Amino acid sequence: MRIRHKARAVLLDRGHLVFLKRGWPGGDSYCTTVGGSVEPGDADLEAALRREAMEEIGGTIGPATEFLTLTEPGATTTVVEHYFLADLLDMDLSRRHGPELDDPDTGDFTPVRVPLSRPAVAALNLQPAALAEHVLRHVDAWGAA
Repeated sequence: MRIRHKARAVLLDRGHLVFLKRGWPGGDSYCTTVGGSVEPGDADLEAALRREAMEEIGGTIGPATEFLTLTEPGATTTVVEHYFLADLLDMDLSRRHGPELDDPDTGDFTPVRVPLSRPAVAALNLQPAALAEHVLRHVDAWGAA
């Protein structure tokens, strides 16, 4: 059985949260976190997270703290998703790069900035559901920090 690790981040940006809106023509859109698979050249999960933030949103992040791990067993590969909370230090969409942005079959990767509040998060269709539940339970505390 193979295990594939992913590093993903809920990004805090001055009273807002930053997610990625994903969607395909004719399909329903949803929001998810910035991040993706750990690659062989990544020193660790946080290095993978920083690389993914630059690729997907042209962003740099501050220190990252892991807050949730979700495991999805599969027939041949188990996916372990490590979710982090980090401050977004800057974002410049002109710095975005990577294969998913060049392939039209991967759909839309639009950064979305929403208020740091339960109603705003509840309206997102944030996926996966276990992440959405966790964020809804903690968003008020993250806003107070």
